[in-house]
Amino acid sequence: QVQLVESGGGLVQAGDSLRLSCAPSPRTFSTHTMAWFRQAPGKEREFVAAIAWFTGSEYYSNSVEGRFTISKDNAKNTVYLQMNSLRPEDTAVYYCAAPALNRGGTYSYAGTYDYWGQGTQVTVSS
Repeated sequence: QVQLVESGGGLVQAGDSLRLSCAPSPRTFSTHTMAWFRQAPGKEREFVAAIAWFTGSEYYSNSVEGRFTISKDNAKNTVYLQMNSLRPEDTAVYYCAAPALNRGGTYSYAGTYDYWGQGTQVTVSS
């Protein structure tokens, strides 16, 4: 059974940085895309960023582009989300997601993804 294990959330002040990590288990898990979504209280889950595993192409939502960077470490089979210049409106539970290798779909659509992490809380105080 595939699990995505996230880490790195926490409580920071506006303007600070955090880095989230997501590692799949088992380590042999293979996919073509990994993504980050977030969900704030009372709001729908929204796309944050995605990375194409084989090409390295990166995709961002307008709200985070220029502040967040998604990256991957092929050797560790791990994806990261570097979040800089954090704002109070970035406060949410952040989820890592991945589709099955043979599944296609729109990278920004939550329904594309078959596997989800448990979520990690990011809180940005003003």
